[in-house]
Amino acid sequence: MIEVACRGDVHVPGPDLWLDPAAPRGFAFVSHAHSDHAGKHGETVLSAATSQLMRARIGPSPREHVLAFGETRELRGVRFTLLPAGHVLGSAQLHLEDDRGSLLYTGDFKLRAGLASERIEWRTADTLIMETTFGKPGFVFPPAEQVLCDMVNFCREALADGAVPVLLGYSLGKAQEILCAVAAAGLKPMLHGAVARMTRVYSLCAPGIPDFAHYKKSGVDGHVLICPPGVRRSAMLQNIRKKRVAMLTGWAMTPGAVHRYGCDAVFPLSDHAGYDDLLEYVRLVGPRRVLTLHGYASEFARDLRRRGVEAWSLVSPDQLEFPGFL
Repeated sequence: MIEVACRGDVHVPGPDLWLDPAAPRGFAFVSHAHSDHAGKHGETVLSAATSQLMRARIGPSPREHVLAFGETRELRGVRFTLLPAGHVLGSAQLHLEDDRGSLLYTGDFKLRAGLASERIEWRTADTLIMETTFGKPGFVFPPAEQVLCDMVNFCREALADGAVPVLLGYSLGKAQEILCAVAAAGLKPMLHGAVARMTRVYSLCAPGIPDFAHYKKSGVDGHVLICPPGVRRSAMLQNIRKKRVAMLTGWAMTPGAVHRYGCDAVFPLSDHAGYDDLLEYVRLVGPRRVLTLHGYASEFARDLRRRGVEAWSLVSPDQLEFPGFL
């Protein structure tokens, strides 16, 4: 099997490749343009949309290997193929293959079809490195269609009461999915500046993104205002006399979320896979070995071992478990 190491960041020693590293590296794969994954490296492997979004956020990388989804390219003696991850526009999984075997690295992913991202694809692999942000049984998300319907009803009720509905979601990915749902419902979306900037890049990469109004202090009435989460205690929102604020996040599944976020409502819309989809993805890929990252990495790896799958966390100590001593 292809060797994998974790030295602060995840490393594939053969091609000296780093996977979504936090620190600048010589040769790296960047799965998508969220700030906790994007970075400037000596050489970067990434998708075309991620390249465009990263340029808008942090500027161009020194040398980019831009691969189309499904394209296979040999780099440093290893075959690289990018597959859609379904997380946000341009988000990619990396499939590596050489004479030692195959490896699939998911980055952040979701199985459900999004309104503003490519639909996920997969391949079998000997080793699966997967994100496990929501890797506990309590995170089985309701159908996204129902969540978005509830969100739209929240907006309609606010507007009927003369209030401005404010929807909070990350400016890259979540906000565009919210925008699509709001526009499809016949409501009038207005975007915070940071959301509008990312949406303009989205529109270049994915024609069909709905039209929207730019935030204008005097023009919010009658609109659905879509903002990044960081503005919820800002002067911008405080200046809106009558409003209803909702957060859209997978963490809405946790007890007390509405109070923790200080909102009128929370809706469990996530751009990550829930617990049930994480299990399903292991089944689909059929790996000989699973390595877990992020969130409940140890818990999910332990769960897989109980199900007879060899699985280990890359980010925290694992312990062999023996029947009778669980």
